[in-house]
Amino acid sequence: MSSLYSQPITPKTIGAVILAAGQSRRMGRPKMVLPWGRTTVIARVAEVLLAAGLAEVIVVTGGSYTDVETALQHLPVQTIFNPQYTNNDMLHSLQVGLGMHHENIQATVVALGDQPQIEIATVRSLVEAYQEIDSPLIIPSFNNRRGHPWLVSRTLWPDVFALHAPATPRDFLNQNVDRIHYITVTTPSILKDLDTPADYDRERPDFTG
Repeated sequence: MSSLYSQPITPKTIGAVILAAGQSRRMGRPKMVLPWGRTTVIARVAEVLLAAGLAEVIVVTGGSYTDVETALQHLPVQTIFNPQYTNNDMLHSLQVGLGMHHENIQATVVALGDQPQIEIATVRSLVEAYQEIDSPLIIPSFNNRRGHPWLVSRTLWPDVFALHAPATPRDFLNQNVDRIHYITVTTPSILKDLDTPADYDRERPDFTG
């Protein structure tokens, strides 16, 4: 048996893929690099995943990729460009990100680059559930609505790679609905992202110092 599956499951064998290849059409400006407190939207997402102890955080870029890379240059993350970003193909971005992972990564947390409301406690809950429960898919739920980020075991990555556009990550989840273990969270942050200027103005933190 490969040493990949004989290792203990720890945060150091769980990676993360941040989907950040969008074109920000509804925002009207590159949303990944908008200010968020002392940092930027995309850097905040990466910081939370790193703070949760995850290994090998991979950011899949597309629109405004040079600005995104600049915003992340102070963090120990990897970036990879999705050349198909103009197709708004989130599935391909996920495939690109998964394909970048080192072979010792047993599972990955899939996060949205425009979800700076992400909470460390939610990420840690995903990891803890994966460590304790025999399920290859762990998804947070708030008021019976599933959200992001979610965790997928390497055992299901072939199912992701087998899909093609116009399929989406949601189609992957729906195809594997019987394998999902839901964890209930008490925060609506898992349902929130930033699509429009109104979203940004409503959600961004007050920061004056």
